[in-house]
Amino acid sequence: MAAEGADLAGEARLLDAILARNSRVLDAGCGSGRVGAELAARGHVVVGVDADRELIEAARADHPGPTWLVGDLAELDLAAQGEPLPFDAAVCAGNVMPYLAPATGGTVLKRIATHLRGDGVLVVGFGLDRGYALAEFDSDTAAAGLVVEQRFATWDLRPWQADAPFAVTVVRRPEPAT
Repeated sequence: MAAEGADLAGEARLLDAILARNSRVLDAGCGSGRVGAELAARGHVVVGVDADRELIEAARADHPGPTWLVGDLAELDLAAQGEPLPFDAAVCAGNVMPYLAPATGGTVLKRIATHLRGDGVLVVGFGLDRGYALAEFDSDTAAAGLVVEQRFATWDLRPWQADAPFAVTVVRRPEPAT
C-alpha cells in the first residue's frame, strides 16, 4: 500500500495533532501495531491491545517499544494486568468497531472509557458499509458516557457529509463532576 502512495500514518498523525507530547495512548484493536508504532515514534507512550495472539506477536517482533497485549476489548481491564491508568487518549483504527462480536460495541466503548482520564479523547474510524451503523455507534457512545466532539469523512480531516462511506469520530470522556 505504501508503494502505491497510500498514507499509512494518517490515523496516528490525526491523534498526534490532538495530544500533548508524551501522552499515554491506548491502541484498542491494535492488530499488527502499525498505528501504535507510529504514535510511539512521535513521542507517545503506547499500549496496544488486540484479541489476535498472532497479530500481537507480529507487533512485538516488528515494533519494539510499545507494550503489546493480548486481550478482548469487551473485557478490557488493563489495571488488572498491571498497567497504570488512566490513559490520555485511545484510538480504534482499522475498522475495529465493525469487527467486534455482534452487539458488543457499547460494552467495548464503556471499557475503553473507563481507561481514559477525565477529558481524555477517543478517536474511532470505520467504514459505514461494514454492518455497524453510525446511529448505533452514536447511541453506544452516549451510553458509554462519551461525548461526540467532531466527525470527519476521512482520517485526513475531510469534512463530514451524511453520504460519506467512512466516519472518523472524535469523542471525549467528560471531566468528572467536582
